[in-house]
Amino acid sequence: MLHLTLPLEGAVAGQDVRVTVEPVAGPVPTAEEWRQAVLATAGRWQGEFERPPQGDYEEREPLP
Repeated sequence: MLHLTLPLEGAVAGQDVRVTVEPVAGPVPTAEEWRQAVLATAGRWQGEFERPPQGDYEEREPLP
């Protein structure tokens, strides 16, 4: 699943966009290489976490 957030302002705000997903050519890491890459990044965050405002809760009509 891909969730993409792009801040668009001015003339481009509210317009439709097209996102193209293309596989990247290159070697696929082994399970051990992937594991080592994940372990190398664990605990590296420096700074504060920020949660922007989430907006109002959407109220929906109940399903029949």
